[in-house]
Amino acid sequence: MSFLDTLRQWDTAVTCVDRQDLSEALKIFLSIQEPNSKIYFDIGCLHLLNQDLDAAEKAFDCSIRKDEHLAVAFFQRGITFYKKQRYEESLADFQQAFKALRGNQLIDYKALGLIYKLYACEVLHNMALAQAQLGNWEKAQENLVKALDYKTDAKLNIIDKALQSTLKQKLFKPVEFPSKVLFKPNKNYVAELEKKDYLGKATVVASVVPQDEFSGFAPLQPQVEDSPACPKEPEVLRALEGEPHTKDADNWASVIFNERRGLVPYNYLERLEISLASKQNGGKSEPPTREPPARPERKPGLTPDNSSRDTKQKDARATDNSFIVKVRFTFNFAVSVPPGSSYALLIEKISKKINLPSTAIIMSLTSEATGQSVINANTEMESVWSSASGRRLTLWCIAKEQTDGKPQNEIHLVALHSYESSNPEDLNFHEGDMITLLSRVNQDWFEGQCNGNTGIFPASFVEEVPDSDLNK
Repeated sequence: MSFLDTLRQWDTAVTCVDRQDLSEALKIFLSIQEPNSKIYFDIGCLHLLNQDLDAAEKAFDCSIRKDEHLAVAFFQRGITFYKKQRYEESLADFQQAFKALRGNQLIDYKALGLIYKLYACEVLHNMALAQAQLGNWEKAQENLVKALDYKTDAKLNIIDKALQSTLKQKLFKPVEFPSKVLFKPNKNYVAELEKKDYLGKATVVASVVPQDEFSGFAPLQPQVEDSPACPKEPEVLRALEGEPHTKDADNWASVIFNERRGLVPYNYLERLEISLASKQNGGKSEPPTREPPARPERKPGLTPDNSSRDTKQKDARATDNSFIVKVRFTFNFAVSVPPGSSYALLIEKISKKINLPSTAIIMSLTSEATGQSVINANTEMESVWSSASGRRLTLWCIAKEQTDGKPQNEIHLVALHSYESSNPEDLNFHEGDMITLLSRVNQDWFEGQCNGNTGIFPASFVEEVPDSDLNK
């Protein structure tokens, strides 16, 4: 099946879903000979609506094989396994979906044709539910506490209710994907499917040259007797990125022209060699490469907004009587401790979490570490625990070397070129922006903060700013 035929059937099937004709849509989807990952995902969603769980599982299997980074496909297969009461497999798929989020709060699939946002807190919510079904109530509580770091205002209520249920060892409802929301084909490609009459209608024209034998479809051209014929130069459409290529036997080419992508007949194109001089733009500095370097394989502990978390260390298991202490540091995290815990136990838990000695940490009840709010070995812990609400307590921590308002050894970078990416884990910035370096992922990629956002970016797009320049 050709690329154009696949587009037509995909677009027709989605239109049937919009008309609520789900059986016809599924019939058209299944007739596509070589579905891509998105089409397999759509098929799985329709099977899930029909409660055909075995067929849905197979469709999501195919979607994941086609694209192993499609987090929403793992999420949907996890829902399918949960409905089949295969809770261990469901938990594994939710964990894969959370891993594919790379530490981000959400993934917006709108750019890929799916009007849906997958939230990290909802994935953790379903992970906790699968663990509760397996009887692992303590792990379920840990994941819901972790979800507090990723929640948004709109998702706060559902996480709180689930956490209260786990404290009572009661099950709660899963967060499900709206299965009638499907991936749709690129609207620009669909627009090119309409038949076009490139030749137009033939018209009769007259020549100013007597006894002219010319005939054809070209417009009337001024002519002079006894002069050599001057052929008209063909109009050339130029592919600004890459070279045109045919699609199967249809003899169509996919090109980019005036920053728009589309399909044109291949025989309407002529290859054009572009010299290096024509690519220059007045001597303005260009990014080091047209494409950023190969993306790094990110480890779960080196993702944006999560780079400082030690996922290998485990908190003490929470019990029904445990207190949940949310700590606000350079990143937010939570620990669980027995009620009435001593200062030594609490500071030990926090120091292990942020990988700093307890002597280097200042802990307080408020965001400003004043004399009355600071918690130390001389503090009456009974008064600290009495300020907890609903077995929850919020504390603030700062490292002693940060008390002057600026962390020591902080490295600042300046953007040499603008960087824009649709990847949710990337950090976008403009030329001249100041970036705070958080970590060096590898020799080609850095992780940093800019304008309140955190993410990774190519190292060749920035340079380090000396401390002497920052103090000017």
